Amino acid sequence: MTIKTHARRLCWVGGIALAIGLATTAVAQRRSTYSYESGQDLYEHICQGCHMPGGKGAVGAGAYPALASNAKLKAGLYPVVVILRGQKAMPSFSELNDAQVAAVTNYIRTSFGNTASGPVTADQVKNLRATAVSQKALAPG
Repeated sequence: MTIKTHARRLCWVGGIALAIGLATTAVAQRRSTYSYESGQDLYEHICQGCHMPGGKGAVGAGAYPALASNAKLKAGLYPVVVILRGQKAMPSFSELNDAQVAAVTNYIRTSFGNTASGPVTADQVKNLRATAVSQKALAPG
């Protein structure tokens, strides 16, 4: 076996190992819980990729609504249901625990020009979770 053939095989094996590693990491990240606890950290690491820094939203491959100055966020449980169920292009983030959902909900409701009053509690999220997730399962499309 020549050095060139051996190098090609090593590259091939390395490429396969890299692909398997990336796929495994992506699946593990989606199935595992997120370690972030503060609303700001959760937003910056999970939500900001689509809703943009400053909550400005974006339009491109999909439409990602602005969270900045969004009147819908005054209804405290509306964002909880969206986070738990997902909506349109947004996937469900039901793997977040109740405290995390409450934290990110309170963060977006009081940031980006939003002035919602009355924080959402983890108990409220807990009480909504089963209904919100089961309704998603029953939703068409």
